[in-house]
Amino acid sequence: MSNLSPTKKGLITGVLMIASSIGIFFAKGNFQNSLQYVTYCLYIAGILWTLIDFKRRNNFIKFKDFFSEGFKCFVVVTLLMVVFTFAFLLLNPQIKVERLAFIKEEMVKTKMLTPGEINSRIDMERKFFIPGSLMGAVFGYLLIGVVFTVITAGFLWQKKNDVGLRIIK
Repeated sequence: MSNLSPTKKGLITGVLMIASSIGIFFAKGNFQNSLQYVTYCLYIAGILWTLIDFKRRNNFIKFKDFFSEGFKCFVVVTLLMVVFTFAFLLLNPQIKVERLAFIKEEMVKTKMLTPGEINSRIDMERKFFIPGSLMGAVFGYLLIGVVFTVITAGFLWQKKNDVGLRIIK
């Protein structure tokens, strides 16, 4: 399995994340629960797998090489998760209905908006629900991927090249 490219590792990671998300949704009825962290753990594990395997297979590695490998993995995962989010929202319209009802309920509780303003905002939410969800998926998964890849790549690169010892000497 160590001969797998970072994109194939991203594909495997993304498929596992999708499977866990579907399982969590059908087990709990929504994504707003602590089991959703399992999906993020799979994401992090996929990036770790990619970077550690890359380190194991190469002798001299620059930071940019580590980042490049991680990037190839997390971009594939992000693409898969965005496609999954789009398909899942289209196949489960009740998610949108439930979310809009929750938003409306919260607006009513604040007592800061008139019924007309609430309806206007709900109409706007309805229009932008899927695009907003997709943007959230894109930016969320990219941000997590970039941050975790940079931190892990920095740690692995530093450890591989003994930067700390060179600074002391």
